[in-house]
Amino acid sequence: MISAKGIKKYYGDLEVLKGVDLTVDKGEFVAIVGPSGAGKTTLLQIIGTLDFPDKGTLSIGDEEVNHNWDDQRISVFRNQRIGFIFQFHNLLAEFTALENVLIPASIHQTMNDDIKNRAIQLLSDLGLKDRINHKPNELSGGEQQRVAIARALINQPDLLLADEPTGNLDSNTAQEINILLKNISKDFNQTIITVTHNSKLAEMADRIVTMKDGLLV
Repeated sequence: MISAKGIKKYYGDLEVLKGVDLTVDKGEFVAIVGPSGAGKTTLLQIIGTLDFPDKGTLSIGDEEVNHNWDDQRISVFRNQRIGFIFQFHNLLAEFTALENVLIPASIHQTMNDDIKNRAIQLLSDLGLKDRINHKPNELSGGEQQRVAIARALINQPDLLLADEPTGNLDSNTAQEINILLKNISKDFNQTIITVTHNSKLAEMADRIVTMKDGLLV
């Protein structure tokens, strides 16, 4: 599903990524761990097409991502192929849980009953059947993160990327999200890459890779 070869990234004179090679199979759950400043989030942003490498190549599925793509093409590719979960839920306060989940689907698709029903089913599967019409300020932190996970899955992405998905949650709620991500990986054969400092989440992954000083060690 993922093939990253020789990925380098510079910010001015600082070499943040120093030639990263990473392959991830379809359906694999990979945790990237390591100290702060190791380059984990930078690598995740490049895999998520939110940034481009200065050197190296990246393929997602059967397609090589090209920095010469225009904004429209990369936006469509990202929207349709990649789902994102962040530490902070980034839900829109004026929208209900259901409306938040539907946002990615509305960007490049025409809304129809099938998409709405899929969103309702996702929220129900994630334990939010009775909360779909609640706004974010009416939901707990764990419930908000479940909405964010449903939003990331609505377009049935090839790849799910999670950047510290439990970093803003208490330990009990974090463990619930850990188990949820593991189940999503197993039950839906969903490819997941997560950057995390949460050892319990990392231990649930199929594989742990460690970054240090801009390299996988």
